[in-house]
Amino acid sequence: MTIHSEKVLSIRDLTMNYSGNQVLNGIDLEVYKGQIIGYIGPNGAGKSTTLKIMLGLVEGYGGTVEIFDQDIAAGDDTYKRKIGYVPENAEIYDNLTASEYLNFIGELYGIERGEAEAKAAELMELLDMTDVFHSRISSFSKGMRQKVLIVSSLLHNPDLIFLDEPLNGLDANSVMVIKDILEQLAWQGKTIFYSSHIMDVVEKISNRIVLLDDGKIAADGTFEELRQQNKEGSLEDIFNQITGFEGHQKTAEAFVDIVMEEAKHD
Repeated sequence: MTIHSEKVLSIRDLTMNYSGNQVLNGIDLEVYKGQIIGYIGPNGAGKSTTLKIMLGLVEGYGGTVEIFDQDIAAGDDTYKRKIGYVPENAEIYDNLTASEYLNFIGELYGIERGEAEAKAAELMELLDMTDVFHSRISSFSKGMRQKVLIVSSLLHNPDLIFLDEPLNGLDANSVMVIKDILEQLAWQGKTIFYSSHIMDVVEKISNRIVLLDDGKIAADGTFEELRQQNKEGSLEDIFNQITGFEGHQKTAEAFVDIVMEEAKHD
């Protein structure tokens, strides 16, 4: 995978406070063209807040965020045209057909209607969605909706792609396809910010892993570098060691013991 020296994203001393609760505690991060960043951390660590700040959805933060050498606080939103985003919980227009929705998204990014529809149709066909291209999204399963969201995030050929749990609801075959798509996009010089709790997927597709804990970057490097530093086997093991969560097995045993209590009494 080719990683370029061209800087795409720069965060300096990023802080965020919600009602007296310090969510981000001084994050410094530089991201380069062609990187797939696995952005991980426990719930409440500040991952979603960071993503929303970078997307321009949250204001009132401290520090500096530059995307494509542009300070996003300057008020010029043109950088957003080069960004794609799949949120974890997306609001999607259920009364529209997939075709209508993707046309609408394409036009928002300045793609002519006919061109947007043709491109969307081709992409949906490759994801086995041709039969429902003109069906209302209200009839779609979770996995089908997710495919529509993935297509909508890539329709305008963005250079920086933010993905928050993008594989939710997808079947095993679709997961393999999307993973390969992400790898090939990175080969083409796209930069991907991938946030997920599925550690084995993050481990396999990321060429750099950033672990956020308590509003700070607790680890940053390739999987091999993190493994050497922490002397643990899998990314899940490293995650648990760094975040201090090592009681998962005991918790599971206690949970199962309670579930099995009635069986013990029989």
